[in-house]
Parts: sequence; C-alpha cells; structure tokens
Amino acid sequence: MFLLFLLLEWWCTAATNKGGKGGKWELLLNNSGVVAMHMALTHRNTVLIFDQTSAGPSATAYTAIVAVTDRSRRAGHTLLSTILHPTPSAPRPPHRHVCGWEESNASLANERWYATNQVLPEKDRVFIVGGLKVFTYEFMPKSLSSESAFELPFLRQTRSRREGGGNLYPFVHLSTDGNLFIFANRDSILFNYRHNRVIKHFPTIPGDGGRNYPSTGSSVLLPLEYKDGFRKAEVMVCGGAAAGAFRAAKHHHYLKALSSCGRLVVTADNPKWAMEEMPGPRLMSDMVILPIGEIIILNGASHGCAGWQKAINPAYHPFLYKPKKKVGTRFSVLRPSRIARMYHSSAIVLPDGRILVAGSNPYKRYLFNSRARYPTELRVEAFTPHYMGKFYDEKRVSNVSIERNSGSNGIRYGEEFNVMFALARRSEEIGFHVYAPPFATHSISMSQRMLKLGYRELVREVGGTTHSAVVLAPSSPAVAPAGFYLLTVVNGGIPSKSEWVRFVHG
Repeated sequence: MFLLFLLLEWWCTAATNKGGKGGKWELLLNNSGVVAMHMALTHRNTVLIFDQTSAGPSATAYTAIVAVTDRSRRAGHTLLSTILHPTPSAPRPPHRHVCGWEESNASLANERWYATNQVLPEKDRVFIVGGLKVFTYEFMPKSLSSESAFELPFLRQTRSRREGGGNLYPFVHLSTDGNLFIFANRDSILFNYRHNRVIKHFPTIPGDGGRNYPSTGSSVLLPLEYKDGFRKAEVMVCGGAAAGAFRAAKHHHYLKALSSCGRLVVTADNPKWAMEEMPGPRLMSDMVILPIGEIIILNGASHGCAGWQKAINPAYHPFLYKPKKKVGTRFSVLRPSRIARMYHSSAIVLPDGRILVAGSNPYKRYLFNSRARYPTELRVEAFTPHYMGKFYDEKRVSNVSIERNSGSNGIRYGEEFNVMFALARRSEEIGFHVYAPPFATHSISMSQRMLKLGYRELVREVGGTTHSAVVLAPSSPAVAPAGFYLLTVVNGGIPSKSEWVRFVHG
C-alpha cells in the first residue's frame, strides 16, 4: 500500500479564496503522490493516507512526506493489529521517510471486501461486520484462537442483488448502552454483540433508494451530552442513491441522488425516523463532526451511485448542519471547493480545527489525462470553518494544557482532571468537547464520536487570563471507548485548537 504522512504544522499553505461565513479553502499539497481512499489522524499529529497498489503506482508515492517543523521526526502508528514501523537506517533521498508494514500473525475468519469496523468498549477490541457476499461478523483480536465468524441474518435480509449489494459498508455506531446500532440499505437493528442477539428492529427509513454501498449515503452519531448522563444516542443518516441508480449507471444514465436525511434516537422507547431535507441531493459524501459539535457534509456527487465511473456532477459545496436548531433552519451552504471529490475521496478533522480533504479516483487505475471526465486527484486541501478566522481570536481559548495524575498513562473513567487555558474574553458558555477521530473511507467515518463533558469548577486567576477547570472524564467505555481523543475548549461557540487526551481502563 502507498503511504503518506503529513505533519500537521500547516503554516506553509496558500489560501485559494477569502474566508467569511462560508469558510475558506486552502491548497496544502499539489501532489500527495497517493489517492486518499483511506485516511486517519493519529495522536502523533500525523495523517495516514493509503490506497490499493493495483490503482497506481504514482511516480511520487514514496516522496510525499511533509515535515515542516522537524524534518528528522518519525512516527509509528497502530491500526487494529497492523503496525507501521519506521526504518530510519534505510537509504532514502533527503527528507524522505521510509516505512514498512508488519502484519500480525492473526487473521480474519472470513475474507472481507467493504466491511465496517467499530471500536468496542472492551480494551483494544474491534467489531468487524459485512463485506461482499459475506453475511457474518467477527472480532479482532479473537477471544480464543479457535474463535470464528458469527452469522448475522440481517445482512442477508438487507442485500439487494439488483443494486450491487446495497448493504456494503453498513453504518455501525456504538450506542451508549453498549449495544451496536447497525444500518444496512434502509433498515437497522440494535445488536447485542456479546450474546449474538438482535434486541430491536427499528422502522425502515422513509423514502425510496438505498443508503449503503453502492448507494453510499453517510451517517454520524450526534454528539453525546453530559447533561443527560450520556444516555441519549441519536443517529443521523443523509443522502444516498435513488432506486435503480446502480442498474441505470451501467447504461450511462445517472439518477439524481437522495436529498433526505433521517434522525433516529436509538435509545428512545418508541424510536421513529424524523426526516428533513438537505439543500440538495448528494451521495459519496463525508459527514464529519466539527469541534463545536456541528456537522459538515462534504465531497461526493449529486447523480449516480458509487463505483468506477458511476457518478456525475460533483458536489462542490459543503453543507453545514446545526443539530440544535429548528427543522428548516439547520442546514446552510458553505463556500465551494474548485476540486471534484468523487469516488475514493475522504475527509477528516485536524487538531487546528480545519478539515483535511483529499482523494478522488473513479477509475481502476490512476488516470490524469484529458480523456478522464474526473481525473485522478492527488491535490490535498483544507477547509477552514469561519470560526477559525482571526476575527474570533479575541474569544478563542489558547495555551490549552491537560493535567493528569503522575505515573498514569491516561485518564480513567469517572476521574476528574484539570484543564488549564488562557482566555482574555470569557463567554457565558464554556464547553469541553472530546472527539474520537475516525478511520475514513468510502464516506464512512468509522468509530467517530464526540462527547460534551461536564465540569464542576472553573477558576480565573485574579488579574490574569489563565483559567483552570476541573473536568469530569466519561463515565464508562460504552460512552467513550478507550483511546486517544482530541479535547477542545469551546468559548461561546468559538473553539480552541485541540490537544490530545487519553482515556484508559482502570
């Protein structure tokens, strides 16, 4: 696989347009060397981007490493059981970092293509479900060496052969009760993975068309709140392909995508879908939780479905969604990118509040010439929301630092910890948000979640700008699985730059 590490000190970028309420786009790299089919932020402030080898190779795939502030820095990263090791002794050109994959001896029980992963409350354990002609789930690592995959009939029930599967890359979210919400095609269940039992069948989402690959809508678990004890878990599903879009695209006929979104309170006694409309149709988009708890939807197209050359009309404008506002006023349209982000594009949040956007390759191989309707895209952009502009710096928290018990490798569930920060002009509303960065691919942000934490004490030094707060850690791993989170201090809707915090089992 081709790999790209980007160190996130992005001061050497050039703005491509002005900011304002619609945000600002920047071109970070003109040639990343690899299409961002998969993208993930690591706690070392690096971004891992990789693609399948059969699509390239790009001539520069092994030279696109940006290390702005420390060109000697190297990092190792863990994704599931696969570890990427740096090899500093290997010969390389100046500033080139050479790394290699070391695969675990453990392997999946079933071969999977287009499966979904979800981090579980148990320490370092992952739930893996679905895939092309695979109707099972399994765990990594295994509890026993003899452990195999488990049948999940729901996957057979939601499969549509005429629509190319219709349930690949199912949406999976960990509910606050420790069970899994699984959505495939148009249906969804609440699943107790510990006992292999479907607890609840939710109503079918209204409307025609599908929501999962190749119909490829997107989904997000809305931010969890300390105010209700992190009990309410609400899922949102947006966009997708019209009924018959997969078959039509085979004949170069591209149907308009879905413009509807549905919200479902998974933990409600009698859950029902609450539907609303986006400003326009779209599919193959990424839904990313912003540091202030709002949702941005970007990338994708407005006609067709996912797959090789099966969509047209790029969706250049991001949509901003404010979950707390009244229906009909929640969506707004932001400043457009100039780059088409079609099949195999992705987006993630950076610690400085920007959204990293990369990728797009609707072809089996990299194709850059004029014959390509939407050429393979190696440019990397960042979208800056308006609230990250200098105009708001007076209200922005700075110098955030996190104090924890000495000798500890993280903060335990239910513990209190101190957050120190500088702030010249304090708003009435201060928030402490923690965000689990996702593994993003094919319009799915796996294991993405945000929590709005509680705090019991906020003190300002007399005559100074330094503040300290006693913040309450999440109550359990069902609410926030163990691992690294980005902590942001939000002052009156204006976020700080984020710092890493780690929650650990006791």
